[in-house]
Amino acid sequence: MTNRFENKVVLVTGGSMGIGQATAIAFAAEGATVIIADVMEEEGMQTLETIEASGGKGEFVKTDVSQAAEVKALIEHIVATYGRLDCAYNNAAVEGEVAFTADSTEENWDRVIDINLKGIWLCTKYEIQQMLKQGGGAIVNCASNASFTGFRGVPAYVASKHGIMGITKTAALEYATENIRVNAVCPGVIHTPMIDRFTGGTEEGRAALIALEPIGRLGRPEEIASAVLWLCSDEASFVIGAGVVVDGGMTIQ
Repeated sequence: MTNRFENKVVLVTGGSMGIGQATAIAFAAEGATVIIADVMEEEGMQTLETIEASGGKGEFVKTDVSQAAEVKALIEHIVATYGRLDCAYNNAAVEGEVAFTADSTEENWDRVIDINLKGIWLCTKYEIQQMLKQGGGAIVNCASNASFTGFRGVPAYVASKHGIMGITKTAALEYATENIRVNAVCPGVIHTPMIDRFTGGTEEGRAALIALEPIGRLGRPEEIASAVLWLCSDEASFVIGAGVVVDGGMTIQ
């Protein structure tokens, strides 16, 4: 591994498991001090222990990204403790209940939009405020291949992921001349606990999702982490407002 993020301070929301966990570990392996923010405290501490066991540095901060006061306090804590915030990967999300549009509940809609869309906006808002003060930074939001197409049974999830691309493109334009790069990564079907919940953890369910993938398999969380790290690195210095699709070819069919 290189040390692309040596002496960098990086925030990963939803870092307790799945893609967020893999990304937090990857940042730490490349020298970053990683702040893991999540509502899942036990799993978040396990991620931190994994990082520290490999010689990495970090901290877990319990945070509900749908609450403005908690997000604001998170950024203030990071700056007070580490002095700055160089990169952020806004990953926290839920899939919500599976139901067609006519059968969806308002409660499910509100929960998914609050966490997935409002949460991304709040994180981006407060991260940008800090990055303006320090002279720059890089933000990657976790969108989805569902940002570009529809998927039956998860209308709120799809709406939230479409909205994330709107937030990303708008913020990228607004702060392009301020040395703040805002982009999104758009995963396909990645083998995570979220996918296991969606499929019921059955071989039949996984096989149905694999059948949608031209590459013939599910993605790995580490493959998304690699894309996030690239987008946050100097190697992507001319990339703003992009939705980098990492989905095994699903959206090109």
